[in-house]
Amino acid sequence: EPLWELDEETLASGAEGFTASQIFVRHPGCVAYTYDDLILMPGHIHFPLSEVEISTNLTRNIKLNAPFVSSPMDTVTESNMAIHMALLGGIGIIHSNLSIAEQASQVRKVKKYKNGFITDPLCLSPNHTVQDVIQIKEEFGYSGIPITDTGKMGGRLMGIISNRDVGFLTAPTDGRAVAGILVKELMTPREKLSVAKEGVSLAEANEILKASKKGKLPVINDRDELVALIARTDLQKNRDFPLSSYHKTNKQLLVGAAIGTRPSDKTRAEALVEAGVDVLVIDSSQGDSVYQLEMIQFLKRNWPNVDVIGGNVVTPTQALHLIQAGVDGLRVGMGIGSICTTQEVCAVGRAQASAVFHVSKCARKYGIPVIADGGIKSTGHVTKALCVGASCVMMGSMLAGTDEAPGEYFYNDGVRLKRYRGMGSLEAMEQGSEKRYVWESSAPQKAIKVAQGVSGAVQDKGTLRRYIPYLTQGVRHGMQDAGCVSVEDAWQKLYNDKLRFEIRSPAAQKEGGVHGLHSYEKRLY
Repeated sequence: EPLWELDEETLASGAEGFTASQIFVRHPGCVAYTYDDLILMPGHIHFPLSEVEISTNLTRNIKLNAPFVSSPMDTVTESNMAIHMALLGGIGIIHSNLSIAEQASQVRKVKKYKNGFITDPLCLSPNHTVQDVIQIKEEFGYSGIPITDTGKMGGRLMGIISNRDVGFLTAPTDGRAVAGILVKELMTPREKLSVAKEGVSLAEANEILKASKKGKLPVINDRDELVALIARTDLQKNRDFPLSSYHKTNKQLLVGAAIGTRPSDKTRAEALVEAGVDVLVIDSSQGDSVYQLEMIQFLKRNWPNVDVIGGNVVTPTQALHLIQAGVDGLRVGMGIGSICTTQEVCAVGRAQASAVFHVSKCARKYGIPVIADGGIKSTGHVTKALCVGASCVMMGSMLAGTDEAPGEYFYNDGVRLKRYRGMGSLEAMEQGSEKRYVWESSAPQKAIKVAQGVSGAVQDKGTLRRYIPYLTQGVRHGMQDAGCVSVEDAWQKLYNDKLRFEIRSPAAQKEGGVHGLHSYEKRLY
């Protein structure tokens, strides 16, 4: 039997809450709203939690299995964070407070971490030494290295040396040091290796690797020259991380990187593209500038196959200018991060829920996804961001306390903490991030830095391997309670006035959190 529906009079009275248009567009108070101001009305649950689909688009061409993006901040995202974000279904954006070579190296580490076919493995020649093997392992973490006659990719395959070959070495009797032993004395020779021929499919190569029970499978051509490598650990990662974000053809993990709008950032972009970056994020606190428009056009003209995310913006006009220039995604948020003081210092910005709704509604007409950047403090905020039009959320403080974030833990009053700072803080600006905020190159103005952020610390959140699944499950619960089976379903209900909201008073916000207790312990998972 069909479920009964409310009559129009009751629906119009506000008894079921209000539409997004009534909240954000036709309200008489001219007020902008944050996530905490909003509460979603529950919807009818007609599906199990396991069917809630939170996959979404980062850009026009890049799809993620989880709507999570780590912010390009120097206390949040370097290669370790980006690797684990991608393994868990999201994506990391490498910050630009690094030299061009260092940032490109960070991108390469992510791209090489999980591959189908490794097309550019580090190789050694038979005349290299154990010291070279140890150095590669310490720097890159590789334990199986192909040996070719030239010591380079494309040379004739001579063997493989692995951790088992060098792990229990003792000094040779001829007086040489262990580190000086030649690779050819220890390597597994070519005739004992299992190999695959060039042209083999990834599935076929995987079967050979499973059958041989070896750690590495070299792929060779008819001249016995090394053309690729496949690692058993990559098969295990496919099993352990089924939602991982990877390139559909080469199976490399997805990664983004931030650049600025200075002339030198064109060189930076070129190096990042050569390193294999999947998406470039133009990192500006106020994105609607002639400098950013010129950079977008330059990037799309030179590398049309690399997606570009523009921002930050908070109004449809700002968004429209960047869409016209050719962006593939938009970053929304200005002055709302926990360590950001832009609204206080510059008196410019917008409350985040209103910014996300208005920009998303405009960008949707052009098929451009929106990233809600900042202001995320809980899984409820993620759900609200998605339900007002965002495709995914970018997080800084939510991820800064995890094991994978850069920096060391320290203790303060018995609490385990990690450093976290805004890219507009003076400390970050001194490392180069002032390019997000300052375009003036003349000496008097350049010498004066106006901080738009602070430095602080955040509490330990453990490893992303537990934290991201917790966030994912929390968002699924929120979507289910709202009656939305997917992100796309939430948007359909949003723009068809089926999704209902209310504005919470300060007392209602207090009531909606933990209250009335003498003391309590809040555990996330």
